[in-house]
Formats: sequence, C-alpha cells, structure tokens
Amino acid sequence: MLQVRFIIPLISLLFVGCGSVTTTSDSDYIEFTKPEQQEILIAINKARSVARDCNDGLGIVGPAKPLTWNIELYASAYEHSFDLAESNTFDHKGSGTHSDITGSNNGNASMFFERIEANGYTEYIALGENIAGGQSNIKEVMEAWLNSPDHCKNIMSDMFSEVGVAIVVKQDSDYKIYWTQNFGSKI
Repeated sequence: MLQVRFIIPLISLLFVGCGSVTTTSDSDYIEFTKPEQQEILIAINKARSVARDCNDGLGIVGPAKPLTWNIELYASAYEHSFDLAESNTFDHKGSGTHSDITGSNNGNASMFFERIEANGYTEYIALGENIAGGQSNIKEVMEAWLNSPDHCKNIMSDMFSEVGVAIVVKQDSDYKIYWTQNFGSKI
C-alpha cells in the first residue's frame, strides 16, 4: 500500500512569559491524569469550534472537527517535554543527549516525526507539533499558542484528527514548565 505523508514542520518557537509552579523538589515530571487530559482536550476542541484568523495570511479558518486523545501522540509529546526540561533546551529538534530517547537510540538529535513514529504512531497522513515554555496552566498555554500564527494554524488544521499533549516541570531549568502538543491523522 502506498503511504502518503504530509509533515507539517513547525519552525517558529514560542518564548512566552514565565509562570510559577510550586513543586516539592527541583525536578517533577508530571503525567497528566485522565481529568487533566480531558481538560486540555476540551480547551483544544473549544478553540477549534470557532472560526478564527490565525494571522498567518490565510484569513479566517475553521471551525475544525474535534480532536480525540491519542496515547501514542501523548507518549511522544511526553518524551520531548522531558528532553526539553532535562537538557534545558527549547527547540523542536531533540537535544541529542541521553534525555532525547529517540535521538539517543538513533545516534542523533531527534526530529518530531521520528519521536512520534518511535512511540508507535505510524501509517499517518499528517503530523504537527507545538511546543511552549513557561506557561503555568492550560489557559495560558492555549492563549500563547492561539496568538502565534504557526501554532494556531496547527491547532485549527482540519488535517488533524488526534492529539496528545504533555507537560514536564523542572524547577532548575530556564522555563521551568515545558509543554509539547503533538497532532496527527492516520491513513
């Protein structure tokens, strides 16, 4: 079977404000609970439910179909948020260090689509990734992403049907809070 793949790389980075989080140690790796996964999914789908101008030159887009949560996209998002926090870097490309699991396994710095594939999300037709750093809650990160043309375009894209979002908090890092939002659609 011929596979058609459209990869939507997200080059722009989001360096928006710093929030504060109270933690009990220098390093807290947070896994979203089911209610928190539901909360972020509701926020994403609420944003997708209205027409909006992402200020990307394409005019008004949407509303877009609701997304569903995907555990493989979540796992790849968690891997990248963990790497960003642990390596104290901020890029869509993995750090290439021991905390960049997919990159370490491949002997290079990982790309977002490699992390997604390594976590089991294969036979896709579209992929995308948003990252953010410093926002202390879902409302802040969604506002930041929606105010960024390329991030907003990913959120509003009807090419995507699934999403996974992860957050990692590391107090002794530059941003302290790292968010990764991975999007996909399967064949």
